[in-house]
Amino acid sequence: MRFLAGMLLALAMTSTLAGQQTAAPAPATAPPKGATPADSTAQSVQPGNSNPPSQPASDSNSPTQAPASQPSTANQTAPAQPGTAHDSPHDPKDVAKAKRQFKAGVKLKSAGQMDAALEKFELAAKLAPHNVEFLTAREFTRQQLVMQFLKQGNQAMLDHDEIVAMADFRRALEFDPANEYALQRLRDAMPLDEEPVSQNMRVVEQSAPIEMQPTAKHQDFHYKGDGKGLLTQVAQAYGITAQFDDSVPQKRVRFDIEDVNFATAMEAATSVTKTFWIPLSAKQMLFAADTVEYRRTYTRMSLRTFYLPDLATDQELTEMTNSLRVLLNLRYIAPDKAQSTISVRAEEPVLEAASQLLESLAGGRPEVLLDMRVYEISSSFLRQLGTTPPAQFNLFNISPALIAGLGQNSQNLINQLIASGGINQANSQAIQALLAQLSSQASSILSTPFATFGGGATLFGLSGGTGTTINFNLNQSDIRSLEHVTLRASQNTAAVFKVGERYPIINATFAPIYNSSAISQVIGNQSYIAPFPSFNFEDLGLNLKATPTIHADRDVTLKLELNIRSLGAQTVNGIPIINNREYSGSITLKSGESSVITGLISSADSRSISGLPFLARVPGLTYAASGHTKNDMEDDLLVVITPHILRLPETKSFAVQLPSGH
Repeated sequence: MRFLAGMLLALAMTSTLAGQQTAAPAPATAPPKGATPADSTAQSVQPGNSNPPSQPASDSNSPTQAPASQPSTANQTAPAQPGTAHDSPHDPKDVAKAKRQFKAGVKLKSAGQMDAALEKFELAAKLAPHNVEFLTAREFTRQQLVMQFLKQGNQAMLDHDEIVAMADFRRALEFDPANEYALQRLRDAMPLDEEPVSQNMRVVEQSAPIEMQPTAKHQDFHYKGDGKGLLTQVAQAYGITAQFDDSVPQKRVRFDIEDVNFATAMEAATSVTKTFWIPLSAKQMLFAADTVEYRRTYTRMSLRTFYLPDLATDQELTEMTNSLRVLLNLRYIAPDKAQSTISVRAEEPVLEAASQLLESLAGGRPEVLLDMRVYEISSSFLRQLGTTPPAQFNLFNISPALIAGLGQNSQNLINQLIASGGINQANSQAIQALLAQLSSQASSILSTPFATFGGGATLFGLSGGTGTTINFNLNQSDIRSLEHVTLRASQNTAAVFKVGERYPIINATFAPIYNSSAISQVIGNQSYIAPFPSFNFEDLGLNLKATPTIHADRDVTLKLELNIRSLGAQTVNGIPIINNREYSGSITLKSGESSVITGLISSADSRSISGLPFLARVPGLTYAASGHTKNDMEDDLLVVITPHILRLPETKSFAVQLPSGH
């Protein structure tokens, strides 16, 4: 009955809401934007109204339904109206408030208060979530803050202040939790001690040992008699059947002990009777005399195979096998170089000792990352300033010089003189011979400036060489080179890095023997092919060989061999000169500590003056009477190396009690 009454009341309320929505000015099928859930529900149920579509709204709100329906309708529609007006993104009050927050954020951002500006932009975007300008300002300011803290964190890392760097990177992640770069930098700033040491050794196969299953209770023993009887009584007290080897001696003992478990009781009993026990099954055990011979005969052996992926070479696997054999006195041990495994067959305590020993030795070879920077700066300065006057003067006879200056037109001139009667035919041949001798000279002396003296009384002139040269020349060059090398190396293993080029240098060339008939025939028909010359390749560039030794106190000892070779500008007999810079030595550094391992400064200055003597030294005439040349060359080389430990050596100690005979 209560269920039916509730259903009738719900139907009455639905009819009342449907009638109110029908009487409203807006159509029922198109709810206005921002309508409340109550309005949407009323509109959706209107087609299901029991009244016909043509029935007026006043019929649905009959006087008999008003007392029951009006209070419920008021309770559901009244609270929805204020919420609808507040959540609308087009509310003028919210838009105005968002604009005020945005303007305040812009002012704070201009003043450099990025955190406060971001809060204002977030509030403005929350009040007006559809405003693109507010959203853009918020995200842009957020990314600016992220970049600001990342920059501060990187600078703190360069200053070796990891605590401040971690704080800055965490602040960047607060603004952008999905920033992968900030997360990676935060991991880089964390101390290396927090990273677990790699354990790569694992057991891939082993035989299951027999485990005794005695009753878990404490017993009291007061016995006086034969030793076998004592061992039988103690074993039966814990539900175990005892068997004896013929080596167990007949010995009378007295045994008194109270409130002990199986392990304690057996240890005391075997100590009194000078025996040891071996499990045969979960409820059976065998006793034998405690001697090395019987222990080797009766002690149950297990087989265990260890996989060692860090042993990359066969030599390392062989050395590890020999270490186990010597330290634990193992007789049955076999390495498998193809699978990088070691199989050991021994007693269970010995296998546990071998497992812990391999875990400490094969937990991953210590590794270091070497960060090396090679700075090289070369600068040259060449300046030529002044006047270079002629340094040689020639005194010559003008008559032969004039004839030599005629050049190719001398024959035409002779023919004209013969035709005019200036010279006769008889001495024309002598004149031509003289002209031929003078014309054979490379150049006429009259082609250069000259001066005469004597007022015509002499036939001599003075030549001043090639003339005066005025020099205004400046040549300056600066070369800056940076080579950044990152090299990863493991403990006591040499890592080699080479970068550059291989330059061929010819050692010898081959020429044929021309007096051979076969060679002459080949050369004659042009089918001769010259033999390939002999040459060697020279490595040019940077060659680095580093062998690290990593200590437990985070010190790194580096044995370095550094070689920097380049091609020189000069040659000797056609073979180029190789510039070589080499360093070899050992240093010890802390992890993250930078050190200059080598440096070189080479400087060369030269000054030269070329001109007339005496006048070149006069201050006012020095540049007019001489040429000044200044040449400065400077080369700087600096090599800085920084080690970063990636994996520390295992320093965990252990202790295992081995059975007698080991």
